[in-house]
Amino acid sequence: MTSPSLALLAAAILCIPAAADQRAPVEPTSLPAPDQPVAPVKPPIEKIDENRYRVGDVIVNQKTREIAVPCLVNMDEGLLEFLLVHENGKVHESLFVTSVSPTNINLAFTLLGYKPSRHLYPIQDENYRVTDSFPDVPEDVKAAARIAIDVEWIDNGKTKRNPVNDWIQHTRIEKPMAPGPWIYGGSEFYNGKYSPEMSGDIVAIFLALSAPVNYPGKDNRDDTVWVCFADRIPPTGTKATVIFKPYKPSETK
Repeated sequence: MTSPSLALLAAAILCIPAAADQRAPVEPTSLPAPDQPVAPVKPPIEKIDENRYRVGDVIVNQKTREIAVPCLVNMDEGLLEFLLVHENGKVHESLFVTSVSPTNINLAFTLLGYKPSRHLYPIQDENYRVTDSFPDVPEDVKAAARIAIDVEWIDNGKTKRNPVNDWIQHTRIEKPMAPGPWIYGGSEFYNGKYSPEMSGDIVAIFLALSAPVNYPGKDNRDDTVWVCFADRIPPTGTKATVIFKPYKPSETK
């Protein structure tokens, strides 16, 4: 894909009005009042080199299909419900925190051709209550929505990069989160507004409908089992980069 086409695609996406989805978010108390203004996000698209672009503060690599989001280590101990949230979100239960707009991150996924799958998100009834039913999603769509997540940071002057699952521990079995994919679901709109932009949810370990990315594994509906793997995490405040990339099963075996 050439630079003009990527820039034009981004402009076209930004001009498409959001379809107002009236489904209620999972945690409506985390959202602002209905009359609270939410500024529209229109990030500049800047070419860095032959393969990389900057979407706001997000770095997009069209060759590797990687999305790099700058962040800070927010927790090095305690229970986790989120992997990554915006700095105005649920910072008391997230491993990383970022100042990057969730809209920019979702735009990066769209520009690189990632297709969201809603199979983790339970269907809501006519009264917007969550049911026990889930959307019927084709297997190829589910597969296309699988992504891997790495974390990159500087340790004693050297750049290190690990699967982020290694930094999360299961309290009952006392082992790190098993290697495997995360799911890009795209999140949803509420009263015409992009839910993650209001809630601050970006990557959820404990299933959250408002998060664009969710953990699909066992115990993703238990908020008492996932904790920081303290011995593997650098001190809070350490600058890091969360990197989303295509999921390759061969790399997790």
